[in-house]
Amino acid sequence: MQPTLLILAAGMASRYGSMKQTEGFGPAGETIMDYSIYDAIRAGFGKVVFIVRKDFAASFKAGFEPKLAGKIETAYVNQEMDSCLGSLAVPAARTKPWGTGHAVLCAMDAVNEPFAVINADDYYGPDAFEKAAAFLNNTCNEKQYAIIGYELEKTLSDHGSVSRGVCQVDEENNLVSIKERTKIYKENGTITYEDGSGKHTVPSDSSVSMNFWCFHPNLFPLTQKLFLNSRRITRWI
Repeated sequence: MQPTLLILAAGMASRYGSMKQTEGFGPAGETIMDYSIYDAIRAGFGKVVFIVRKDFAASFKAGFEPKLAGKIETAYVNQEMDSCLGSLAVPAARTKPWGTGHAVLCAMDAVNEPFAVINADDYYGPDAFEKAAAFLNNTCNEKQYAIIGYELEKTLSDHGSVSRGVCQVDEENNLVSIKERTKIYKENGTITYEDGSGKHTVPSDSSVSMNFWCFHPNLFPLTQKLFLNSRRITRWI
């Protein structure tokens, strides 16, 4: 069974101001997603599932389906505020979308095989998809997931600060923790991040998450249970 690629494309970039996920910039108008899907097909993925919002789902599908027909199986899943809530109501004060965890959960009925999750607006490179496919085909199981890590220095921008999940791993390269660091940038030859207590440095070779995860489908019932049982559901991210 070939693995599936789940692409998180429901969000609108707050700083960019529009749907940068569908902006074409390649020589023939390719989006970042086009490059990711191309790399995924070459690595052996058999299906791509898009998480989108209902208000642009039709135009999104019209843009991608002609390019992908006959090349890879496709599915489209909507992420809305009331998706996957069961009998729970959306809190009146809730205006911000639930976020990444909820977006993945929305794909529960569309994914039955080991799968990878990526952002729509990040470029990962062919090697990442080859490593992900190898893991999903040969190693992934109910108790072992994976993250494709990147060296922090290679993920920085020359045009402002970035946010990254800085990973701690043990001697066997198992993930121990991830700490989100916002406002990371280079300053005087060192990599700096800022938080409420001031400025701090972080090693340039730190492993960071770019939201490229590899999961077994048993993730879905676990995530659903956590989501529905959370007493602080309005803070789910």
